[in-house]
Amino acid sequence: MISFFSYLMTAFAFIFFALRVAVALCYTLELEIGIVPIDFNIEIILLFVSLACLVLIIKRNIIGAVIYFGANIYYFGNDLLKNITAIVNNEEITINYISLFLSFLGVIIPILILIDVVFNAKKERSGGLKNEKTDWFFNNKDYDREHDSRADENQYKF
Repeated sequence: MISFFSYLMTAFAFIFFALRVAVALCYTLELEIGIVPIDFNIEIILLFVSLACLVLIIKRNIIGAVIYFGANIYYFGNDLLKNITAIVNNEEITINYISLFLSFLGVIIPILILIDVVFNAKKERSGGLKNEKTDWFFNNKDYDREHDSRADENQYKF
């Protein structure tokens, strides 16, 4: 069973994906919304990679989460580090704080998704998930023995 946190993080990832699509679309139409892509060509590639990875994340695949994490850290992490360094050093650079916030979201969402997918995958592999509706049947050896003994006693002849 997927937790509420998993649903929430996946929803945030899709909302962030939709926002990045809107930013790329407005950039191509030359509309001024205050947010510009860091590198438009890499942004388009990242959008396609993110879409494929989000499908894998919904299926709780670790490979999809790792690729999503790596791609977003590569793209948004460099911008975030550059802007934070400029703020700390009091450089006279015009920093778009909305882009800084979106870069921060672009780094934190994949980190949380990767942690969530890794811990949920570990829980599923270790048998931490219990299904009360079916475990009484599949994990009950006494029921199996009783069923086998009844089948042995009833020798139907045709």
